[in-house]
Amino acid sequence: MPVLDPQRIRRILIIKWSALGDIAMSTCIMQDIASAFPHAVLHLNTQPPWHTLFEHDPRFSKIIAIAVREKGRKWQNTLRWLKQVRQGQYDLIVDLQSNDRSRLMLGWLRLTGNASLIIGNKPGFPWHFSGPEQRAAANPVDRMRASLQAAGITPHTARPVFFIPEHHRQHAQALLNQYGLQDGQYAVFYPGCQAAGYLKRWGNANYAALARQLLQQGRVQQVALIGGKDEMDDCNEIARLAGNGVVNLCGKTQVLEIVPIAMGARLQVGNDTGTAHLAASSTAPMVVVCGPTDVWRVRPQGNNVIGIQAEFDCMNCYCRQPCVHQHQCMQAIQPADVLAAFDTPPANGVVMLSPRSVERARL
Repeated sequence: MPVLDPQRIRRILIIKWSALGDIAMSTCIMQDIASAFPHAVLHLNTQPPWHTLFEHDPRFSKIIAIAVREKGRKWQNTLRWLKQVRQGQYDLIVDLQSNDRSRLMLGWLRLTGNASLIIGNKPGFPWHFSGPEQRAAANPVDRMRASLQAAGITPHTARPVFFIPEHHRQHAQALLNQYGLQDGQYAVFYPGCQAAGYLKRWGNANYAALARQLLQQGRVQQVALIGGKDEMDDCNEIARLAGNGVVNLCGKTQVLEIVPIAMGARLQVGNDTGTAHLAASSTAPMVVVCGPTDVWRVRPQGNNVIGIQAEFDCMNCYCRQPCVHQHQCMQAIQPADVLAAFDTPPANGVVMLSPRSVERARL
């Protein structure tokens, strides 16, 4: 195995294509690389539209945004990608994607004479450095941390790291001022997810009930709802069901503006969604409700984040079709369970609920 000499690493390419949640988690590794090679030139290769998250990021001197998976242009864009990466003359490539496509593209580079050292999170060609073989369901950041250690790099970044341009900070602060959201006195909910993964949504009635309980118990003065276009209907219904004290910010924020809003929150609650992963860059306590996706794999990074899941035989199905079990994995989790997770955080960051014990407690 080649030796990774930090003194000889002057140009680095980091590859991470999608999606928002995965990219957010991967910023932990990006920060570790930037810290380990403070004098190196860093380039980032990502997919549109995620390149906009890093346009003002001082860690990267160049963003390569080529849609290598674009329908009808895969081969043309792949050739553009190969040309740009060759021209970059990188000493080190960090493949945070590490899938079949990146393996094929990097393998072609190696076979055609590219001399870059390559870190990936799977063993074997074309990666020079990788951690030990791990189960597929393992958290991808933990797999990549093991690969960094195999290359002699010590990982230390606990949560996502984003650099927020001043105009986004100002707009976020204007929203907070407009709706009277005061630091440490509001909760933030992320109740949606992409439309194709609708089974990951905990449910509007649950979020509305949780908002009412937080407000009635005096834990917060207001509850803010954040989401994108696919989540407008859900946020509108939650605001209607919950009543006074709920501020609907859905559709009013740019993606990076979520971070400064999350920074001032007293607590946060969300589904397994990209916005929750982004907001995990805040130190505010967060509970993420999981059902069809593996809580150990998808829980956002950070020791302030708690994942909660009910144990059913069908959990972690990753199903995108109508659920034949009446969505029981999510329906078993009640607002009281989420509040209990905040009150008694588990040492390992995950609360696993037994459906039988949950039902007995509610009788």
